[in-house]
Amino acid sequence: MNISPKERFLDIAHFKRRGDLWLKDFFLQETLEEWVKQGVPEEIVNPRFCREYFQFPRSSGLVEIKSSSYGGVDEEEVPFEIDLGHGITVEGSGGPTIPAYEPRIISEDEHTVTLINAVGQMVKRLKESWETGMPMYLDWPVKDRATWNEHKKRLDPNTPERWPSDWNTYVQKMNGKSEPLSLEVGSFYGFLREWIGSERILYMFYDDPGLIEDMMEQVLYLETEVIKRVLEDIKVQQATFWEDMCYKAGPLISPAMVRKFMMPRYKKITDLLHSYGVDVIYLDSDGNVEQLVPLWLEVGINFIWPFEVAAGNDAVALRKKYGKDLIIGGTIDKRALIKGKEAIREEVMSKVPFLLETGGYFPSVDHTVPPDVTFENYCYFISTMREVAGLEKLSFY
Repeated sequence: MNISPKERFLDIAHFKRRGDLWLKDFFLQETLEEWVKQGVPEEIVNPRFCREYFQFPRSSGLVEIKSSSYGGVDEEEVPFEIDLGHGITVEGSGGPTIPAYEPRIISEDEHTVTLINAVGQMVKRLKESWETGMPMYLDWPVKDRATWNEHKKRLDPNTPERWPSDWNTYVQKMNGKSEPLSLEVGSFYGFLREWIGSERILYMFYDDPGLIEDMMEQVLYLETEVIKRVLEDIKVQQATFWEDMCYKAGPLISPAMVRKFMMPRYKKITDLLHSYGVDVIYLDSDGNVEQLVPLWLEVGINFIWPFEVAAGNDAVALRKKYGKDLIIGGTIDKRALIKGKEAIREEVMSKVPFLLETGGYFPSVDHTVPPDVTFENYCYFISTMREVAGLEKLSFY
């Protein structure tokens, strides 16, 4: 019986196709370049070639609609970059802020560049690890109510630049795709942290909760208007939140704060999504998320990724605790792929057979594949995953 990729995705998410391996990963550019040095043909750096080579399923984000930090991530999207001169290029998207801030260099020395990026942040970056290194954050665009009122003007859902210029053609294009579609539906903690800064936002929850409420209300307005316009015309299989609101030991803000500030707004969005028939609602957050999982489930967010193992997330225990209420993504400890074949097999066999058989499971490495994972080790990982799923072995270079 033939089944479309959209139907297959939904059947896995709805626990109707147990044992079906929907495996896909994301790679740092540095990882793919390292593999080329190891003798892999240069085509591997091409996202489409890489996806087809490892036989990953295709999925699409609505990347032309600017409602997210990432503009709707698509694994084959060509990043929008701006050349600042001096051999320096930066990401040109400001996410949901339209227009984006104008990137510009503030200062430069032999090893570092300090600049304003498209999000409006001032950051210092190392030249030698430009693509993969974590920048040092120095300043953010929102400091108080006055700067928020200026920033808020960039969050108008009706700004023409937020939308594809030929809407009818875009609708036909997206509805004509065979792969599952995902609509980015925003972020309450994550967006605010990007605009305010990690430390400042934590104080602001106590010192100026009214300002936090106003910012979250604007995000809610932006996202609900986007959802209504899109879902009137386009059928999507998944809605996606991005938060990154946890660290190794747990959430960056208390569950009580999440319940007070975020859950009522999550619920308004998920209720709206449900009214359009969207019931696979995904949230991306790094770190240990176990304290927040029951809160997200309570408001209808039912698909969490990536459950980083180094942060203490136990996907098997979570499946036993929440059953079919929780769709699980990620879960494969990237550190095992660095160690070697014995560690890879142990990691896979410790969880994948159980999670795959119970359903509602979309495995991947627990974030992007880092450059210290060799091509040989990654291919062994793919082979082991396919072995568990009873699929034919692939031939690699």
